[in-house]
Amino acid sequence: MQSQPIPSLKAFKQEALELLMQLIATPSFSGEEEQAAAILEQFFHHHDIPVHRAGNNVWVRSEPFEPERPTLLLNSHIDTVQPGAGWSRSPFEPVLEEGKLYGLGSNDAGGCLVSLAVTFLHYYKLKSPLHFNIIFAATAEEESSGPGGIERVLPELGPVDVAIVGEPTGMAMAVAEKGLVVLDCVARGRTGHAARDTGINAIEIALQDIQWLRTYRFPRRSELLGPVRMTVTMIQAGIQHNIIPDLCTFTVDVRTTDAYSNEEVVDTIRRHLRSEVTPRSLRLQPSKIDLNHPLVQAAKAMGLRLFGSPTTSDQALIPAPSVKIGPGRSERSHTPDEFIYVDELEQGIEGYIQLLDQFNENMRAS
Repeated sequence: MQSQPIPSLKAFKQEALELLMQLIATPSFSGEEEQAAAILEQFFHHHDIPVHRAGNNVWVRSEPFEPERPTLLLNSHIDTVQPGAGWSRSPFEPVLEEGKLYGLGSNDAGGCLVSLAVTFLHYYKLKSPLHFNIIFAATAEEESSGPGGIERVLPELGPVDVAIVGEPTGMAMAVAEKGLVVLDCVARGRTGHAARDTGINAIEIALQDIQWLRTYRFPRRSELLGPVRMTVTMIQAGIQHNIIPDLCTFTVDVRTTDAYSNEEVVDTIRRHLRSEVTPRSLRLQPSKIDLNHPLVQAAKAMGLRLFGSPTTSDQALIPAPSVKIGPGRSERSHTPDEFIYVDELEQGIEGYIQLLDQFNENMRAS
């Protein structure tokens, strides 16, 4: 049987744009990605590529897949946040206007997702042997850090040696990423009449703890990620104006760095606060890749900017060296009238392919 011709890069770019428009038109909130996953399944079926699915996660493998070679994971997420107030157009109507594609998820992270999908397609159709295997995985529940996303699918993929996580970075490469711990804190006092010198005011205890959180500086500072940051984002207390409150609850957003584990940070906070401190999860650890890794060296050879990312992604859950890179801009994420430039989409595809080509050269030389 005669082999199929390899589609041109121009055709891939058009496919990526059309696929992204389909995904925008298909609501895919965290935990509700069934239809979007089906669209991706159909995309790969159309190209005669065997597709695997678990829940709302979809993945494909390069062929031949040789276990003795290292495996590169290409990953981005299918889900979106709920559209906030302020949209001047339908979030689910993909509109091309003055070089921009508008729609919910176009920038975070649809542009990365479809760019990685057609990058995988490029190498699959090329049938040219690489010095590594490729898995492309489109995963669910990233925006909610849910258990049905990448954590569910990783055991199915087998060993992964290095990963590229598609998030909008303007095609700069994040070689480190902050972790995240959300703390629920409870200050306890004793009720009393506000007109009398009785009771113990839980708000005052909480304020002392909040002041410590505002002013404390962890001694070790990450070279790429800077300091650990602690921000109080919610507070509740009191039931009536004349009753001293015996309870004050507050929430702390903690962005950790590779200078400490999440456990070490929480331990330090507990030792200094009078309030009870309960972390919701410790699993979103900070990450960092060796700057001498062949993938990072490939980025350097291309002249890509390297940086440490303050935002958390599924990169925190991948137990292998990883980087974060993709078309679009992080500051557009979760905003009304979200968009990505069509040129950014095209540059993302070209950038990913150039990066993998250079990585392949580095692997060949090593």
